[in-house]
Amino acid sequence: MASFLLAGERLRRAVAAGGELEREQLPRKLRAELEAALEKKHKGGDPARLVPFRLIRDLHQYLRERDSTLYLHELLEGSEIYLPEVVKPPRNPELVARLEKIKIQLANEEYKQITRNVTCQDLRRGGILSDLGKEVRSVKALVITIFNFIVTVAAAFVCTYLGSQYVFTEMASQVLAALIVASVVGLAELYLMVRAMEGELGEI
Repeated sequence: MASFLLAGERLRRAVAAGGELEREQLPRKLRAELEAALEKKHKGGDPARLVPFRLIRDLHQYLRERDSTLYLHELLEGSEIYLPEVVKPPRNPELVARLEKIKIQLANEEYKQITRNVTCQDLRRGGILSDLGKEVRSVKALVITIFNFIVTVAAAFVCTYLGSQYVFTEMASQVLAALIVASVVGLAELYLMVRAMEGELGEI
């Protein structure tokens, strides 16, 4: 907590001989304390010209009692509140080691808490590899189904086209007949695929 004021040039001139405070006839004790504070050498590297707040309050009270035309804020022009540098005490090595040990213990307990309900059996049942295997099997089954659909429709088209040669003499009629049969077969295959997918979804 700040308790000193770093006196500015205005306050030092006022306290010095022939200064503004000389005609105010300050009490001998107050003047002596002010002069001593401005000239005192402080320990620990603190700068000189440190005036305690107590002396500033006494000076202010004295000037008010005399109804002086010299105001305190004018005297304190250029002065600053002195905040001494806080020196942090060295940390106890034993305490630091204990804190690090406690941190490690807490981290281990938190890890155990997180992984408490996770077992190897759960990983085998619902792990990433299991999910990946299911997805691969699903994609493989879908590819096979699509391939069978294409082969079946193509075979129906080819067979109808070749067979229609014995019935129709024009190629347009043969192609039309092959398209009609292939479309019917394709619709039937799609119907069977949809029913199969509905059955699988119902099981899920």
